[in-house]
Amino acid sequence: MDKILVIDDSAVQAEFLCSILRDNYEVTTCHTAAEGLQAAKEGNFSLILLDVIMPDMDGFMLLRELKGTTLTQHIPVILLTSLADIQYEERGLLLGAVDYVAKPFSPVIIKARVNTHIQLYQYQTHFKQQAMVDDLTGVANRRRYEGESAAKWQEALRFGIPFSICMFDIDKFKMYNDTFGHPAGDQVIASVAKTASSYFRRATDLFARYGGEEFVAVFMGSDGKSAYDFMRTIRQAVEDLRIPHNASVSPWVTISIGGVTLIPKAGDSYDTYLKIADTMLYDAKRMGRNRVVWTNEFQEQWKEK
Repeated sequence: MDKILVIDDSAVQAEFLCSILRDNYEVTTCHTAAEGLQAAKEGNFSLILLDVIMPDMDGFMLLRELKGTTLTQHIPVILLTSLADIQYEERGLLLGAVDYVAKPFSPVIIKARVNTHIQLYQYQTHFKQQAMVDDLTGVANRRRYEGESAAKWQEALRFGIPFSICMFDIDKFKMYNDTFGHPAGDQVIASVAKTASSYFRRATDLFARYGGEEFVAVFMGSDGKSAYDFMRTIRQAVEDLRIPHNASVSPWVTISIGGVTLIPKAGDSYDTYLKIADTMLYDAKRMGRNRVVWTNEFQEQWKEK
């Protein structure tokens, strides 16, 4: 069942909307802009119904905030208002609303508008996902990574939170292909991707296939040492799959990981730190593979021996 978020300071109005929609949708209500923004970030909503006239932060200001936040910018928003002047409708649509419904409204109209935008959202989401998924592994592909990593970097810069970039690849993968064949190699890539991606569960995480046997991940909120420990867990989980690979540094398929953690500041470049992560990966391979090498913006370093 699709989830709808109603943000309206009037409890009576919010309950009226719930009574119209609750038979077909899971409806959550919030009565302040701050509560609505937080709920939108935490929930998995297919549509937001947003009242324009609210205290503290009006619907236009909240709409701008929703569309400027990575976690919520994809959610369609219908504005509900008693402001009938066309300039308000134009303002809402220019800010990113998908529709504008004037009060008082009939239940039939609300149901029809909601149904239309839910179906459009489902359609768009399906095709976006198909275009952004790696066929072999089912994880994000390079195209999705390049778009989302830039947005997540801006999010970390805006809120001043730690941001980690890591790169890893499968050790001695060419030798595995030469020994066991390309179909077996594809199975290894898929197995490693499935194991590693299972650790990236938060909405702010991004795990993607970078190309061939190489993967990339970005995640927020962890300091350098915590990020390093987290990636050690993933490295060990891959080795624990116990996929035979006698030509590698272990009897099993293993991975080498390099990464960096920083709090982005104005003037910092994502690409610069991606190169640092790649350098850490090179160091992990140079030092013997099947290990994690990590650093931060202060050049502190953690590495497995």
